Amino acid sequence: MNPDLPLPKYHQIYLVLREQIEEGRYTEGVPGEMQLMKSFGCARVTVRRALERLVAEGMIERAPGRGTTAVQRPRPPTSSRRPAQLTGLLENIVNMGLATSVRVIDCEVLPASETVAERLALDAGAHVQKAVRVRSTREGPLSHITTYVPALLAAGFGRRELAKKPLLILLEESGVRIGRAMQTLSARLADVVVAERLAVPVGSPLLAVARLIYDDAERPVQWLQGLYRPDRYQYRMQLSRVGSIDAKVWVSEELSAQFH
Repeated sequence: MNPDLPLPKYHQIYLVLREQIEEGRYTEGVPGEMQLMKSFGCARVTVRRALERLVAEGMIERAPGRGTTAVQRPRPPTSSRRPAQLTGLLENIVNMGLATSVRVIDCEVLPASETVAERLALDAGAHVQKAVRVRSTREGPLSHITTYVPALLAAGFGRRELAKKPLLILLEESGVRIGRAMQTLSARLADVVVAERLAVPVGSPLLAVARLIYDDAERPVQWLQGLYRPDRYQYRMQLSRVGSIDAKVWVSEELSAQFH
């Protein structure tokens, strides 16, 4: 756990588990108390307090003999507003890919989970390529990236190609014409696996990026979940006022995805 955070250990565990449940990681069941104790390096009473908090919030259910299961919640409706175009963002993503080194942790074709299938507008169980990569600068690890691409689009590249080129370039080389992207920025806490790969303590705050990329025919072609070290990454935007004097609105222009 991160001793520098002004939070009790049980609360740090609660926050990490809550985020993982919301991401749909525990469809097969939440790990037991002994496994959580080992993962977080803490006492049983600490794990139990975290689980009790999740039970109280309706995030999990615990039953003797059945273990602990995550409670599936309905997904909020998707906004009807048209997302921003990919202009500028594509260049920033590709430039960052070319200016950093990458380590491919995993690359495999597997049936899409319910969440991934929904994001990519695929039938349940359709095959996707899942890739997990860690990008680094000279100072050390920068980001932990998990991507999902429909298997048919990823047929021409794999682990070797992902170690050499950014995924968007590989998609374009495969004939995909990139159209637009929907991107959400939020915050997450590092779990045991990500903390080790990014060289930060468990429970450290990370910048979380969720990005869905479409082709020019409005078909989803890539679902990305990225976790970035905030001490090595910053995302800059410029806001401008446009429109008539009676109806001015703020619009954004991505300046850069800087890292150091």
